[in-house]
Amino acid sequence: MTVNARFLRSLLFVPANSPRLFAKAAQRGADALILDLEDAVPADQKHDARANLSAAIDAFGSEVPVFVRVNPEPELLRQDIAALPMASIAGIMLPKVETAIQVQEVAEQLSLAPNAVAQTPIIPLIESPLAVVRLESIATAHPSIVALGFGGEDYAAAMGVAPDAEGLIWAAHAVTNAAHAFGLAAWGLPGSVAVISDTDAYTSLVTRARSIGFTGTVCIHPAQIALANKGFGPTEAELKWAQAVVTAGEQASAKGLGAAIVNGQMIDKPIIERARQWLALRDRDSA
Repeated sequence: MTVNARFLRSLLFVPANSPRLFAKAAQRGADALILDLEDAVPADQKHDARANLSAAIDAFGSEVPVFVRVNPEPELLRQDIAALPMASIAGIMLPKVETAIQVQEVAEQLSLAPNAVAQTPIIPLIESPLAVVRLESIATAHPSIVALGFGGEDYAAAMGVAPDAEGLIWAAHAVTNAAHAFGLAAWGLPGSVAVISDTDAYTSLVTRARSIGFTGTVCIHPAQIALANKGFGPTEAELKWAQAVVTAGEQASAKGLGAAIVNGQMIDKPIIERARQWLALRDRDSA
């Protein structure tokens, strides 16, 4: 499944060793799902988790994009890649990335897999101080990269600080800056992803995340999804702008023109596509 990573607001983790969660996962309202083979799966259950991938995707249905978070350890990674139903996934999340070579090697393994597709999208997860200082080389390591993910909990642990804004904000800014510099989505929060019961605190965290350039976030609990969708979704003012852009684009197209002017701004195909995506999110959320 091909998906524009920049329009994914919420990505719900689903442990691949928990079939009981598969049936309802796609009904939770997340823009995408992440089948997890890494942290959520105990070592003695990883084989079974890999065997569940195709069944999980079948249970999800075809409407929601599915990513897979693989294991970073070489032997586990090799087994993960061999088990991936490449044609049915939107990409892989690669944890613990600290060098461009890691990404390049994984991209080559994906291309050589028996069930390989043209190019499987990769999302490097930035989870350490070393990864942050190497962001430019990681973000440009391979053309298959579509997003950068920020693992605030692991980064905080590596720094020996609390996973709060004071400890994470500089690194979070660095990740979003690198992502936008190279046209990538930026997924993460400048705080703990584990905030579940305090909706006000989570809403505030999402608001701050968007204000520094994150385009979406992973979610570890269904209660976070609606808040993430709203926080990372277009505002009423942006939706009004989007409607004006789409209308102007349609009028220009009817005249054989590829661009138009809206509020003094030149709009063309990429801007019109972004406006259409925002309106599609609005229509889906109201359905």
